[in-house]
Amino acid sequence: MIDLNDMLFFAEVAERGGFTAASRVLRVPKSRLSRRVAELESQLGVQLLQRSTRRLSLTPAGEIYLRHCIGVRDTAEAGAEAVAQVLREPQGVVRLSCPVGLAQSDVGELLPLFMQRHPNVQIEMHVLNRPVDPVEEGMDMALRVRPVIENSATLAARTLSISRGMLVAAPEVLRRQQALRGPQDLSMLDAVCMSAGDAHAGSMLTGPEGEGFLYVPAPPRYLADDLSALRFAVLGGVGAGILPDYLCREDLRAGRLVEVLPGWEPPVGIVHAMYPPRRALVPSVRHLLDFLAEKLKVDAP
Repeated sequence: MIDLNDMLFFAEVAERGGFTAASRVLRVPKSRLSRRVAELESQLGVQLLQRSTRRLSLTPAGEIYLRHCIGVRDTAEAGAEAVAQVLREPQGVVRLSCPVGLAQSDVGELLPLFMQRHPNVQIEMHVLNRPVDPVEEGMDMALRVRPVIENSATLAARTLSISRGMLVAAPEVLRRQQALRGPQDLSMLDAVCMSAGDAHAGSMLTGPEGEGFLYVPAPPRYLADDLSALRFAVLGGVGAGILPDYLCREDLRAGRLVEVLPGWEPPVGIVHAMYPPRRALVPSVRHLLDFLAEKLKVDAP
């Protein structure tokens, strides 16, 4: 079978009028070029070049064969350009999972902007409040918010943002309670929690000077295993609750919620993507990871 590299070598030698010029362009030793063209002629069973001490010219067979070699070279270059175009223009379906609260705030707002920038990309987002293994469930990436990033032998991780937990309440909740002198008075507040287990275990708050306090709320008036439902309960004045900043920042700006003890914060959550490493080589997946990291713009501590 003809080596396609030999066809390229022959085309360059013929078009540039000699082995020396072709050697400079291809950065291939002149002796190797001469040997490869001679082997090509041997395989074809015909002389392609008329050699003399003064000049190099094509034989009639060489002129015919050169046209085909140029066609092969042009096709290869067009193929490389097509692949480069694919790399420049992401396309295809990106499948990802995302927690409900994140999907209903930052990520949910950002994905339409990403799709406007890349009209050939389709997004398939599974909004789930449970752990997702992207390999087992056929996802390109799984977005997570965790205190620490899982150490995985099969998945890569990329930090996208840091989410602050915030102890918040509707203003009327604080008005109907006694004034809080410090974190030791938090047990007087009505509370809403994700689960009874969270309420019993409590949450460690860190103060302005780095001091810690274990906040164990009063028996909660409202339990919900969904952050959005919990937010509605906090907004409705049922009690104070810990919410991620991305879910309550607009309510804080509008005055619908207030921080219960400014300066005292629950542990941060790391917003990150877990994905099979090879999926990041796909342009659409790589561009989406870069886009989310750029727009969320908060580095890990």
